Amino acid sequence: MKARVYVTLKRGVLDPQGKAVCTSLHQLGYREVTDVRVGKYMEVTLGGLPRQEAEHRLRSMCEKLLANTVIEDFRFEFQEE
Repeated sequence: MKARVYVTLKRGVLDPQGKAVCTSLHQLGYREVTDVRVGKYMEVTLGGLPRQEAEHRLRSMCEKLLANTVIEDFRFEFQEE
């Protein structure tokens, strides 16, 4: 079973990397861009677990390592193989 994990900064947390990307897009002529937020995307392959247990384990991984829950939100979805 493969999981897709998305980690993004919480609203209200400054995103200097997103600002830099937004500025660069403006310099390239993409003036319609009003905001950019940069996040992380991960694929995690889990084997041998029932779905409910896999969800519990993946949530634990996100809370302990994959996301800094003080400033980041996370979500995940499973892709059946």
